[in-house]
Parts: sequence; C-alpha cells; structure tokens
Amino acid sequence: MSNTYYAPGEARATKVNDLFARIARRYDLINDLQSFGLHRSWKRRVVDLARIVPGTPALDICCGTGDISFALAQRGAQVTGLDFSAQMLEVAAVRLQRLKTSGATVKFLQGDAQQLPFVDNSFEAVTVGYGLRNLTSWQRGLEEMNRVTKPGGRMVVLDFGKPPNALWRALYFTHLKMSVPLIGLLFCGDASAYAYILESLKHYPAQLAVADKMRELKMANVRVINLLGGAMAINYGEKAG
Repeated sequence: MSNTYYAPGEARATKVNDLFARIARRYDLINDLQSFGLHRSWKRRVVDLARIVPGTPALDICCGTGDISFALAQRGAQVTGLDFSAQMLEVAAVRLQRLKTSGATVKFLQGDAQQLPFVDNSFEAVTVGYGLRNLTSWQRGLEEMNRVTKPGGRMVVLDFGKPPNALWRALYFTHLKMSVPLIGLLFCGDASAYAYILESLKHYPAQLAVADKMRELKMANVRVINLLGGAMAINYGEKAG
C-alpha cells in the first residue's frame, strides 16, 4: 500500500510539505516519544562534530523546529536555519522568542535545500538532521551543502539508517512499521504521517551511500558513525582545501 505522504520524483516536495504542515505542532513531542528521548543526544553529537567556536558561521538545513540550530547557537555560532516548511518555521520562531534571553543568535529562512540562497564558501559548519532523506534528490542536497561550505569546513548529516545486521534491521523496520505509526495516530491523529518514515527509508540508500557521495565530492576525513547499531547514523566530512 502506498503512503499518503510519499511520492517519487517532482511530486515529492509537495507531499513532504503536506506532511510537515500536518505534524508541525506535535513534531517535537513525537520525536521524544518515538526515540525515547535519544534524538537529543544524537543531535548533541552532531553539534560536537561541527566543532563550533564563538563566531562560527553555521548553516542548519532542513532545520525544522530548530533543535540543531539552537544547539549550534548555544555554542556561540552565528546560525542560519533554513527549511521549506512554513509551519515548522513558525514553531521554530516561537521557540526562538523563548530563547532570546540566552543570547542565542539564529536567523530562520524559508528556502529549498536543493537550491541554497547563499554564495559559495559561506559557512564553516553545515548540518542537516533528518532532512536529507526527504529531498527529491539527496545527492543534490549534499552537493549544495558542499558548495556553501568553506574549504576545510565541516558537513554533518544525521538521519535514519539501515542496520547492517539483518536480524536487527528486521526488528527495527518492524518498529517503524507498527509502533511509530501508532504513536503518530495517538498523538497526531494521523498514522500515515509516521508510517512515512519507513516508506521514505526504503527509498533512501542511507549512511553508506551518503559516505560514497561525500568521497565523490572529494571531501576529506569522511566518516560514518553508526548509532543504535546503524538504526541511526551520522555522516561526517570536511570540504577539500
């Protein structure tokens, strides 16, 4: 059975936009529930790898409600968060107002991760959390991230992965098929919105292919960091130069 929110090709962006418009208000709560709160530590790992010092210009694409953007800012980065979903950015803007007293420096923009509105070599750190998999072309997304990263800058990608162990992969996919949509139904009123995760993952080549693409882009120090036995993964690379 096809998923309401998944479509290949050019229809992909419209479907994904519909998805995030539907779940924006409950996005943070359901992230906590489906990951048992672990997504917070994984995002901290992303920020650690970005190696932020005060004043670092950083870009967080597919920023959603701003978790990684705010964490980068709290380390002292000058952060731009970009997302194509107006509803997700509305939630991020509310969160930003609450954090203003902490001195967080974040600017949010609506835009396309496959056509970033920045000149080449603009940022020392470029991150994406749970967004690359949702692009019409994840390859194009990586190319754009690489383009706007300064030579020697860091690119860090966090997303759902495909565990190498067949038994663990089967158990994990069963969780995504059964438990996660149930959480979506109970707390968002839409099981299909969270059944989308497994459907999108089936069409996403995951961490090893992302690493291969980074190498194709001539990135240095390319690494794959598997989390939960590869159920989640961080891809890391540094722009040549």
